[in-house]
Amino acid sequence: MGPSFIAALIVVAVAGFALVRTVRIVPQATAGIVERLGRYHRTLLPGLNLVVPFLDRIKETIDLREQVVSFPPQPVITSDNLVVSIDTVIYFQVVDPRAATYEIANFLVGVEQLTVTTLRNVVGGMDLERALTSREEINSELRGVLDDATGKWGIRVNRVELKAIDPPASIQDSMEKQMRADRDKRAAVLTAEGQKQAAILTAEGQKQAAVLKARGEAEAVVLRAQADAEAKAMRAKGEADAIAMVFRAIHEGKPDQALLAYQYLQTLPQIARGDANKVWIVPSEMGRALEGLGGLFANAAGAEGPGAGVGGAGAWGAGGPGAGAGGAGAWGAEAAGANAAAAGPGAAEPGPGAGPAAGPLAPAGEGTPPGPGGTRKGTPAPG
Repeated sequence: MGPSFIAALIVVAVAGFALVRTVRIVPQATAGIVERLGRYHRTLLPGLNLVVPFLDRIKETIDLREQVVSFPPQPVITSDNLVVSIDTVIYFQVVDPRAATYEIANFLVGVEQLTVTTLRNVVGGMDLERALTSREEINSELRGVLDDATGKWGIRVNRVELKAIDPPASIQDSMEKQMRADRDKRAAVLTAEGQKQAAILTAEGQKQAAVLKARGEAEAVVLRAQADAEAKAMRAKGEADAIAMVFRAIHEGKPDQALLAYQYLQTLPQIARGDANKVWIVPSEMGRALEGLGGLFANAAGAEGPGAGVGGAGAWGAGGPGAGAGGAGAWGAEAAGANAAAAGPGAAEPGPGAGPAAGPLAPAGEGTPPGPGGTRKGTPAPG
């Protein structure tokens, strides 16, 4: 092995080393800072890169992806002198590798300390209740302050989130009691409002039911009144038509005095019917009616003698001693059923002044009309 071979080996080794120092591969989403003779030269992009060996050197590689950093809980004093512990999470990204390398020694520590101080400044101007309910406001203020401060570092703060705000245990207990009291109050208010609405709805329902019931009853009364009026009108019309028909039939039949007297006598038993009918008045026209009716019967039956005196001017007595014992103006209680009972012992007997011959006996209840020789009230006949 000669000196030439050793020299060749040395040259090959130096060339290989130089080649290795010349070719550099940078991963994706990563940037390399190249210094030449101790000064910043350029930034290597992802992929294959060539550098001058022994002159250029890669100081460090920086991750360009968005990073998430969770800082430990920090004690913060609120405006009402309460110490709360706040956990924060920051989402940031390196947008300028050169500034992140040369503008700050450790940008991660700088972001952490800037977050703590800004958080104490923002929350220190709030009371506990506002701090607990204003997380979005705190996040926005923190993000604005951090983004402005870290811009010269080549860092962009995308989001700042508060993970937790933990007040002291005594304050938590008081807050729980207050929250429980507020919930009990709201529950009582809601219960009272529900009962009020239920009472109002019940009253309105009862009112509507009463109105509908009254309206229905009024309509029913009106309908019943209309039905009664129509019924009465129809009955009155029917009775008027019946009276008109009877009146027309009577006038068309042209009745004589005898027929009217007979109908008059047929109506008398109906008048006398009833337990309360003890005494009643017979009209004065009864005598003329009976005379006409007696004449009719006498002509129909053919009187056999001068006539027998029967009955008085006013009525027949069903059980009296003579034909004319009934009196001039009324029947007694015994005459109430005269047309329905059998003739009494003196129903057809002649009066004290009757003629020798008597006509035939009249049917029970009707009596015999006075003959030519008879007199009313039983007075003797002239012959």
